Amino acid sequence: METSPPPVVIRFDCTPLRAVARAEVPAEASPRFRALFGRMQAAVAKHGVRNAYYLTNASCTFRFTNAPERGWVTFDVEGTLLTDDLDTRTVGSDLTVKLAKETCDWLTQPAVAWLDLSVRRAVEAEFDRYIAAGDLGRTLDRLAREQADSDAAGGFLGMNL
Repeated sequence: METSPPPVVIRFDCTPLRAVARAEVPAEASPRFRALFGRMQAAVAKHGVRNAYYLTNASCTFRFTNAPERGWVTFDVEGTLLTDDLDTRTVGSDLTVKLAKETCDWLTQPAVAWLDLSVRRAVEAEFDRYIAAGDLGRTLDRLAREQADSDAAGGFLGMNL
């Protein structure tokens, strides 16, 4: 018996915003990279760097039939996911979601709007799975180091007051 693909497929690359907070765009960077870096810097300005992650090359595909060639929609996704203080679960997101491809001749605009919200919830749930699959111990060690640095500095860590 042939197995069907899963009903929801989510893919993404993830960059902690703390990794780009003080970085500069190389002079030889392409216009596309400069634009992406600009969006990441805007996310840093809006959300800060603590417990904030930027998703790129992200997509979410929903399958509505068991036929692999029809009955699916794919959305492109980019933006910020925010986690709780211990980086153990997603607490919010600021995502741009765009319909990229579809093979549903019955797809309507109200359905696309509902799926837009569903993409956001699905990506947040998948990010929780991503966190759980990662090295939580390493994250907790990093948070302890940050707290020790903050305590040593009298409770202030730059813009992360």
